[in-house]
Amino acid sequence: MTDVLLAVGTRKGLFVGRRRHGAWELSGPHFPAQAVYSIGIDTRGETPRLLAGADSAHWGPSVFHSDDLGKTWREPARPAVKYPEYTGTSLERVWQLHPAGPAAPDVVYAGTEPGGLFRSEDRGETFEMVRALWEHPSRERWMPGGGGLAVHTVITDPRDAEAVTVAVSAAGVFRSTDGGAHWEPSNTGVKVSFLPEEYPEFGQCVHKIAQDAVDRDRLYLQNHWGVYRSDDAGARWTDIGAGLPTDFGFAVAAHPHRADTAYLFPITADVDRVPADHRCRVFRTSDAGASWEPLSHGLPAEDHYGTVLRDALCVDDTDPAGVYFGNRNGEVYASADDGESWQQLASHLPDVLCVRASAVA
Repeated sequence: MTDVLLAVGTRKGLFVGRRRHGAWELSGPHFPAQAVYSIGIDTRGETPRLLAGADSAHWGPSVFHSDDLGKTWREPARPAVKYPEYTGTSLERVWQLHPAGPAAPDVVYAGTEPGGLFRSEDRGETFEMVRALWEHPSRERWMPGGGGLAVHTVITDPRDAEAVTVAVSAAGVFRSTDGGAHWEPSNTGVKVSFLPEEYPEFGQCVHKIAQDAVDRDRLYLQNHWGVYRSDDAGARWTDIGAGLPTDFGFAVAAHPHRADTAYLFPITADVDRVPADHRCRVFRTSDAGASWEPLSHGLPAEDHYGTVLRDALCVDDTDPAGVYFGNRNGEVYASADDGESWQQLASHLPDVLCVRASAVA
């Protein structure tokens, strides 16, 4: 069985798991008492690099990196992510750390609050703000979601280093085809349940987007009410929520190898943020959203109240795929067989905010 690295960001530190010869070990916390909202695992170089967006209540947010699988961590002498003075604002949180594709081997994107995107060309040691998104004409009408005004999702196209898609809560999806020099809203077909205009050009509270492993123009979107699919890189969206117990939720992840396959964790409602039907279940589609099946073998069978947040569901790149999620009960679960069966890796951790996993040598 392939060795896997698992990084679990919580409200009070980072925990690092390793699967060796089928057995799991979990260490931590790293960054004790700091909330870790974002993790990136960059496997493009000879040595994997871990990136962590940690937030100290005393010192504020920062981006750290490790080149020894989490044993030691480095913080730049100067802030890695810093808003230019002319913006009149400062960094509140790093919500996303996304290593770009192989066409841009040293590029890492950081999505931040308040609603900014930053780009690094040195594997996440220093970042520059992507000015065109910050200065988008619609920006003055962006509204913060419940967690703040955040760029929380970044997707890059492995076929084209210039194609970048972001999701902003609560401004919706924006796409660039020229490396971030220009941006267009891409929300056609995505409903807004809390505004008078149900289908505006922007203003959607998108919770998460995932990209299909085979058809890179196919995207899956979990909205604040609504599950959608795009077959044209986000230009238009189609509702695929039929067959789910509820179409509210936060997380979505795509299978790393198999086409038309994605995973969700449905939540009862925006006013009742617990698992649908009080059952701990991951739902999987194998036909691009035409149907959904619950996956629960090995998960708790009794009433369950652990909410899975937007970045707390992920897959690794093994075959069969590993699927992982953590919840606000401090539990972490893993599947080594595409989600068919599950085991609990940890319990009684602080709130789980984000989870990332990757095969390692």
